[in-house]
Amino acid sequence: MNNKHALKKLLGFMPKMKRPISTKKPSDIPADPVSHIFDAKELEGMEFDYRLDVNINAFRTIMAGNSDFVLRRFHIGPGNKVHAAIAYLDGMTDVKELNRSVLEPMMTNTNKSGSGPDGGVPFDTVHESLMTAADVRVVDDYKLAFGGVLYGDALVMIDGHKKSLLVSVKGFDVRSISEPVTEGLVRGPREGFTENIRQNTAMVRRRLQTPNLILENLTLGRVSNTSIAIGYIRGLVDPNLVKEVKMRLSRIEMDGIMESGYIEELIEDNPYSPFPQVHHTERPDRVSEALMGGRVAIFTNNTPFVLVVPGEFISFLQSPEDYYERYYLASFVRILRYVALVASLLLPSLYIAIVTFHQEMIPTPLLISIAASRVGVPFPALVEALLMEFTFEVLREAGLRLPRPVGQAVSIVGALVVGEAAVSAGIVSSLMVIIVAVTGIASFVNPAYNMAVSLRVLRFPIMLLAGALGLFGVMAGVLVILVHLAGLRSFGVPYLSPIAPYHSKGMRDIIMRAPWWALQSRAEEINKDNPYRMAPDMKPGPWQNKIDKKDDGGNDTEQNGGPFKTAWDAEKRMQYEYEDFGPQHQGGENSENQDNNKQNLEQNKKSKKRRSHRPHKKK
Repeated sequence: MNNKHALKKLLGFMPKMKRPISTKKPSDIPADPVSHIFDAKELEGMEFDYRLDVNINAFRTIMAGNSDFVLRRFHIGPGNKVHAAIAYLDGMTDVKELNRSVLEPMMTNTNKSGSGPDGGVPFDTVHESLMTAADVRVVDDYKLAFGGVLYGDALVMIDGHKKSLLVSVKGFDVRSISEPVTEGLVRGPREGFTENIRQNTAMVRRRLQTPNLILENLTLGRVSNTSIAIGYIRGLVDPNLVKEVKMRLSRIEMDGIMESGYIEELIEDNPYSPFPQVHHTERPDRVSEALMGGRVAIFTNNTPFVLVVPGEFISFLQSPEDYYERYYLASFVRILRYVALVASLLLPSLYIAIVTFHQEMIPTPLLISIAASRVGVPFPALVEALLMEFTFEVLREAGLRLPRPVGQAVSIVGALVVGEAAVSAGIVSSLMVIIVAVTGIASFVNPAYNMAVSLRVLRFPIMLLAGALGLFGVMAGVLVILVHLAGLRSFGVPYLSPIAPYHSKGMRDIIMRAPWWALQSRAEEINKDNPYRMAPDMKPGPWQNKIDKKDDGGNDTEQNGGPFKTAWDAEKRMQYEYEDFGPQHQGGENSENQDNNKQNLEQNKKSKKRRSHRPHKKK
């Protein structure tokens, strides 16, 4: 209090103390933007002022220090009496399109008059008549305005109006569509996702041309404001799964989302598990197939990797090519894949356990050969295996990080030189080099990189158990892994389904891939309301060319192996067609066909009920 009186006596008046910053109006923006951080919540409370100068000063204050920020003033309306301004970021906006669709129409059509300030151009006239751009939005707060400007849009402000126009004239360069690098196929589409989220969603939309494909947008990251899109198919997805995905995404609060891996680590069920619980892929066909299976896709801007949930253990071992090739070829490849999985996890451990503790299990000729190869090796089998595995992992990582031509040469030449030099020096045996090489090759067979990395990590503790306890340690490690897998869940779905819990229909697409005409059902744990993915009786055969015949009562017959020769009868087919959710059954003639199918189904049920209660005639 004494300080205040002394200050008043010295100055002759009492100066106003600085009030807390309030950002409800542009005039309250602090004069020193360097010491103030503008977040989304703060900008959300700021509304445009009807005075253009106030809005321009607010933009210049918030964007102070940005050399790529451009703000230009111009005049419109009769006699060029109305003041306007446009704000955009250089390099993010297509300047040619901006001149053609925004500046030129507004500055040349000076005969547009109305009831605006000073007899100028009304806001609706500018929005509906002067703008020639395809995407023009009306915004009334600074959060939406800055969100558009920072992503390449142009903001048009007009004096006398408390709202502005956000024009989509994005012009930043993006990577062209190319073949996915991490998921190569022999047969299948050759295009992969890019770093542009709208381009990625468009590739999925092009494959699933149905209005039931829903894409919901949200923003994550206090600083990055990264665009996220949640994709699912209405009628196929479980609504509880969509709610769970939205809930887990809404709780994420951090500075920025640079890649989808940030989100993956924050939404998985068990963060301490070495196994991946969320799919990531850069193939649009794989995402489309997952959506048709009742899953949810999470698109993240600035990354080509899309997340798919839920992710079960079996789905990480399946490749899109399994469904593009004939079923017997796909089944053979899958069997090889499972054998490679076991080899990549257990092959070094089995060698260590047998050589160290269980020599009696080895045939005599092979035992003599192994003993001869280990003559002069100074290390036990465990140390030998750990040394070679570590060297192989270093070479593999070096090959990935170096430029592609150099990396391949380093991987191949390095493995050959190091392996041959190690055997010649007597540090390791030749059989150990073969086992490590086979293990490394087997790990590349896995189509999912994150699952292959998990198996590589688990290989080392199992090797330690094998070196300490022999085969008992190997089996103990495998049992611990199986128990852990049985307890895992991915967004509420058991990780080992359809094996545990067991579902007989789901087993058709596990180790062996059944023909397409036998894969009528979707995954039971994911989609329970709409379990069928195709119509019944799709098995090809000569009976398809037969003409369906009807008896005197108008009922379909099974003559000549008709279309209802399987367990599905005519009533179930009509029920399937009636319950189908697809766009081909929505509106127009197809709606009438649905009503007809429903009526036929009810009549068929009534006639069957009458026949069941009809008394039998005595002979």
